[in-house]
Amino acid sequence: MSETWTIDVPQTVSFEQPVTRLRVRTIAGAVNVVATEGPARLEVTEIDGPPLLVTLAGDELTVTYEDLTWKDFHWQSLSKAIDKWRTKRRAVVSLAVPAGTRIELGSVSSDAVISGVTAPVTVHSASGGITLVRLAGTVEANTVTGSIQAQSVSGDLRATTVSGEFTVFEGTSRKLKANSVSGAMTVDLAHDNATDVNLTNVSGEVAVRIPAPTDAQVQANTTSGHVSNAFDQLRVGGSWGSKQITGTLGKGTGRLKITTISGAVALLRRPSAEDDAPADAPRALGSAPSDAAPLDFSKEDQA
Repeated sequence: MSETWTIDVPQTVSFEQPVTRLRVRTIAGAVNVVATEGPARLEVTEIDGPPLLVTLAGDELTVTYEDLTWKDFHWQSLSKAIDKWRTKRRAVVSLAVPAGTRIELGSVSSDAVISGVTAPVTVHSASGGITLVRLAGTVEANTVTGSIQAQSVSGDLRATTVSGEFTVFEGTSRKLKANSVSGAMTVDLAHDNATDVNLTNVSGEVAVRIPAPTDAQVQANTTSGHVSNAFDQLRVGGSWGSKQITGTLGKGTGRLKITTISGAVALLRRPSAEDDAPADAPRALGSAPSDAAPLDFSKEDQA
């Protein structure tokens, strides 16, 4: 069974059929997706340009324009999408879906917020900001110039940017991998188990704040950038201008790997006043309370 709606004015649509997969493709505006315990619901509060085409086929809900396809929003080909759809299109779309709904979202410049979902999430964007909050499934987020912010994301997280900033607050992902060309990376992790973190950059700064004591194997490399290290157990060395921070913290059950060419690298320690754990109870890589203070490069010893 399939139903279709053409939306050219602000309106709300409720769906009686169960929804387990959501696909959204937009050009400009905003897309907000939040988990709900009730039936799926769509609210379009602003729309300018061609109408949106909404289709519910079985348990799959699609919100898009008639001439857009999901493959148009692979992040490596988004520049072609920008050239192809230069006509004015803007829509502000909010969706409430069951927490177990799989999400696929593609946009050119729409800002996207996804919250509370437990199923896998994939987001491709050119210049729109991506905000991910309390997601428990596998997450893939890709953008060119837009920022990526993840808060309390417990699912494995993979992110790619060109010049957009990548920021993690209270991250609990067991696996976190991020790549950027020039976008700054700020990672603040909170995890009670061993975590695998791999951050790669070309010229952007990379800062990771972790509590002490911590269990982690650490390897951070920069060819020409400055390094800052707050842990006495780690060694700072290198040759011919390159610098490395290496060593083992605690039992070394987690892993932290940072690679950059000209970007600065900072390993920061959380102030002991923020850490609720006893001093003799090591936490795994990135474990920390939720009220973390902002990162501050100026308070660390530089090498």
